[in-house]
Amino acid sequence: VISTYPGVWALIWHRLNHRLWGWNAKWLARFLSNFARLLTGIEIHPGAVIGRRFFIDHGMGVVIGETAEIGDDCTLYHGVTLGGTSWEEGKRHPTLGDNVIVGAGAKVLGPITIGNGARIGSNAVVVRDVPHNATVVGIPGRVIGASGARPAANHGALAKKIGFDAYGTSPDMPDPVASTFHGVIEHIQAMDDRMNDLCRAVKAMGGEMPEKDFPPIAAHDMDCLAPDDRNTPK
Repeated sequence: VISTYPGVWALIWHRLNHRLWGWNAKWLARFLSNFARLLTGIEIHPGAVIGRRFFIDHGMGVVIGETAEIGDDCTLYHGVTLGGTSWEEGKRHPTLGDNVIVGAGAKVLGPITIGNGARIGSNAVVVRDVPHNATVVGIPGRVIGASGARPAANHGALAKKIGFDAYGTSPDMPDPVASTFHGVIEHIQAMDDRMNDLCRAVKAMGGEMPEKDFPPIAAHDMDCLAPDDRNTPK
């Protein structure tokens, strides 16, 4: 991963360049950041503040501006821009909270705040603040997922199990097929949890339960929940 992923290399270079920027060695920081851009195709201004466990998937065409701030555990896909809307001094670029995902080709512009746990769909153009745990799609970006706690805790558990979360969709989207499958997923996950509780209770009473694994669920089996061609992430 370290030797072949451009997103990792871009972040390593940025950590060095950001430190140089803080030491007021701004020319050297900018020079090395341009060198890193040539190597990786990812442009990160040395002044940008980036938290822990930041991940850039694929990475080509990603641009992160000088006053951008990114929290912990965030993910950006290729072609994402965290850009400004003016040349004025001061804060000009977005602030991303923790656990934010920004889909391929999305543009997040201006000194706005993206709340913790928010999901930005592919090719969305976001110019307003986004509440915590919201899902935003379209041009201009509009919220399609309710704010507050993530509505599908069981769906999140299943997404973790299969290794993919259809982050540009929401249970209340006007798609009856997707809504139905969201309901089925919630029901299946609830049944799994109940069966696990029953098995533990039987074993605690000295009973025996057959150790049989369930057939695995693969990510491609969930394609029906993946966004289609409606400006949502692929």
